[in-house]
Amino acid sequence: MVLVDRFGRPVTNLRISVTKRCNLNCFYCHREGQKEGEVEMTPEEIERIVKIASLLGIKKVKLTGGEPTIRDDIVEIVKRIRPYVEDLSLTTNGTVMYRLAEPLKEAGLDRVNVSLDTLDRKKYKEIAGYDVLPWVLRGIKKSVELFEPVKLNMVVMKGLNDNEIWDMIEYAAKIGAVLQLIEIEVPRELEDSWFFKKYFYPLKPLESEFEKKAVAIKERKLHRRKKYFIPTEYGTAEVEVVRSMHNTIFCANCTRIRLTADGHLKTCLLRKNDLVDILTPLRNGASEEDVVNLFKRAISMRMPYWR
Repeated sequence: MVLVDRFGRPVTNLRISVTKRCNLNCFYCHREGQKEGEVEMTPEEIERIVKIASLLGIKKVKLTGGEPTIRDDIVEIVKRIRPYVEDLSLTTNGTVMYRLAEPLKEAGLDRVNVSLDTLDRKKYKEIAGYDVLPWVLRGIKKSVELFEPVKLNMVVMKGLNDNEIWDMIEYAAKIGAVLQLIEIEVPRELEDSWFFKKYFYPLKPLESEFEKKAVAIKERKLHRRKKYFIPTEYGTAEVEVVRSMHNTIFCANCTRIRLTADGHLKTCLLRKNDLVDILTPLRNGASEEDVVNLFKRAISMRMPYWR
């Protein structure tokens, strides 16, 4: 069984925030659209939710945070949910991947996304609040040895790191990683904010440049994101573009539902009135059928944000 929302979009991906805590303080962080709160799901609760989700055709899971590796039991979480999914990935800031990559691989993790907005150590501290770039690069190196693919998530910001895009493309090709360029994303009410006006860097013009240089172009099913294969002196770089602002095609092809760290199903990063509490019923003895109905309720609420 695969659940389809009222806009004809199948839901096959579950993005789970396992914690709101983080050991960095990136100034642009959207915190997965979550409000503040201290409650966290246990590994057993996450396992049960993923098991039930898998019965509904949700076979791809991405673990996020906050910073997921800040949890002492992150390896246990991966090990518990591995049997129920076909694709299991993790988004991390990479600060401790130099020592966690191997245990996570052994536990069954398939892929890794590492946040890397700059290769400049001073600029990294300005963005993330801490001078830890050497540890992150060390973690990326270890991850590339063990996982395929490793994606480098670069949030492109005007006047801050937009001049590093081609350096990052060369770096990704050199180490054998995929570069994922990401636009800053904000809800409608923040489009006129100083933050958005100052830092938003539109990626559409860049895609036109990529089209001219790429030796091949592919399109992912999720969001219909474009992937460009661009020649460099280190070989061909794979560059994926995540362009979400005012992108109706992006939203029309979203196959994802979210689970917040405090156990609420969430239909969209940018919506604030779309939470379905799944953890409280679970802790109060909800049956499998009850949890399935909560998933169905959340999926019935899904609506493209840009349309």
